Amino acid sequence: MSQIESLFVTRLYRAALKQYGPVIDASELEASCYSIAEDDEAGQEWCAQNGYPGYTSYASLTDLPWRFPVFADLVRALNAHVAAFAEDLEFDLDGKELELEDLWINILPEGGMHSSHIHPHSVISGTTYVAMPDGASALKLEDPRSARMMAAPTRRKDARRKLQPFIYVAPKVGEVLLWESWLRHEVPMNMAEDDRISVSFNYSWG
Repeated sequence: MSQIESLFVTRLYRAALKQYGPVIDASELEASCYSIAEDDEAGQEWCAQNGYPGYTSYASLTDLPWRFPVFADLVRALNAHVAAFAEDLEFDLDGKELELEDLWINILPEGGMHSSHIHPHSVISGTTYVAMPDGASALKLEDPRSARMMAAPTRRKDARRKLQPFIYVAPKVGEVLLWESWLRHEVPMNMAEDDRISVSFNYSWG
């Protein structure tokens, strides 16, 4: 009798942020994101020079937990989620913990998008969601084997979820998503009239 098994699985972690750590006030976190965006002239300039729609603090600020206590609470919660995900991935961390490398705000207005990318030199990356209005774009994840499929035919539209070349995950406010940093992902165009707000982060090892 033939036997088929799935190999080299790609894991995606999804949980309510409040499952671990202090409870985060979503309205306070949203207000803090807007306050920082309004004052961050260097970030605004970087976005303008690089054609980034809306605002990101990625290239300008590295001290969000110091600026606003709500971000310090957020980091404590994220540390616990990342530790749980690392346990699920069965990483041998050799007695070391994964540590926060960077943390940044993303505010995408209507029509804004973030093209496909990975996070080199990190181990685990992720995002927690602050504002997801109706019509806000889902996170799009790409099968990491795509570049190696060569002459393979496309998948049927009704193929099982684990065999699809792209997976769309529509997160809710207050959720956190984690994945290994080599997984290519993107944020398609925001079709909502209101801002899509998230906080993204990378964790490194050693």
